[in-house]
Amino acid sequence: MEKSRTYMCIDMKSFFASVECAERGLNPFETDLVVADESRGRGTICLAVTPKMKERGIRNRCRMFELPKDLRCIVAKPRMKKYIEYAAEIYGVYLDYMSKEDIYVYSIDESFIDATDYLRMYGKDARAFASFLIGEVARRTHIPATAGIGTNLYLAKVALDITAKRSKDRIGYLDEALFRETLWDHRPITDFWGIARGIAARLERKGVTTMRGVAHLPEELLYREFGVNAELLIDHAYGRESCTMQDIKNYKSKSRSISSSQVLFEDYTFEKAKLVAEEMVRSGCLEMMRRKVIAGRVCLSVGYAYGTRMPSGGSKKLPLATNLPGKILPCVQELFERTTARGVPVRKIGVGFENLCSEGSEGYDLFTDWAQVEREKKLGRVTLEIQKKFGKSALVTAADLQEGATLLMRNKLIGGHNADG
Repeated sequence: MEKSRTYMCIDMKSFFASVECAERGLNPFETDLVVADESRGRGTICLAVTPKMKERGIRNRCRMFELPKDLRCIVAKPRMKKYIEYAAEIYGVYLDYMSKEDIYVYSIDESFIDATDYLRMYGKDARAFASFLIGEVARRTHIPATAGIGTNLYLAKVALDITAKRSKDRIGYLDEALFRETLWDHRPITDFWGIARGIAARLERKGVTTMRGVAHLPEELLYREFGVNAELLIDHAYGRESCTMQDIKNYKSKSRSISSSQVLFEDYTFEKAKLVAEEMVRSGCLEMMRRKVIAGRVCLSVGYAYGTRMPSGGSKKLPLATNLPGKILPCVQELFERTTARGVPVRKIGVGFENLCSEGSEGYDLFTDWAQVEREKKLGRVTLEIQKKFGKSALVTAADLQEGATLLMRNKLIGGHNADG
């Protein structure tokens, strides 16, 4: 029988805001600071607020106009490159004490750790080891953290999200018995990892608002409502989780795709939005060339100004699997013109490339202009080499310089936000 394991989930408190405080020599628990790009207008989202602001009842991810009018606070422009540097340094702290095989980076500010084999090594119990790691992160980076400890990955995450908030040392612990004893009647049920508002609403229609309620529902009813996902819901209702760190490390995705999307800073007309979609196709083709893969299908999604109409889009099978923009652009242009509403302002565009396979599987028909194919391939390879050496904006097309084009601006962003402030 496999021995019981001890997992940890460590999260940096208000990470972006804490980094900005650390850079200014300020204490995030005593400072009113918000991370937001004011140049985007009062409707821009606050990426993070300090713990002190949260104590005032100000929620994370609020919009600038929702902040109290009388609040005097520091507004820090996002610096994604800086946050990534801090995240790498924090990962380095973990690596000083354990193997990378026992660490899974869940997000830029949150990581799972299998601490089982390290407790005896360092002569500490789970709580003491978590406290030590949090202390090391704070000592080296001045970023505060919280931790959840559990006998499985799910319980570690729930201990972090719910239990740690009630603890003075910001560390929570759960096993299956303690989960049922202390959290079976916890509300709202959306506080539990994996239960979004949609799932909560479907459960509430059946009179269930707690994990105790989920556990006591007939299993056949849950399977009828949620299909195969009911198995995970039932396990989590009892605090069970079969997935291990090794399972995560060994996981290989069956489907492969490349996609990107962007929210536009202003309302775009049909023609300007089409220009942006074409830019995204060319960028996607370069990314496929870099990865040495080709696509068999393209997909498009278009979102409109708030309150105007539902999103539109679709997908289209390519005549031949390829990564050449000359072959893919006409398909996306036809898809855009056929599915996108005219006369309605566009605010979001997404482009995806699906059914990816190795570039070695490439093949064209008898009517293919092979000289043109080779020219496009050569241009793509040269572009990648120049961009690798001098940056993404070192070589662009004339279309990227037209009014409404966003590529040059997006090349300065990381994750849709300013890279260097």
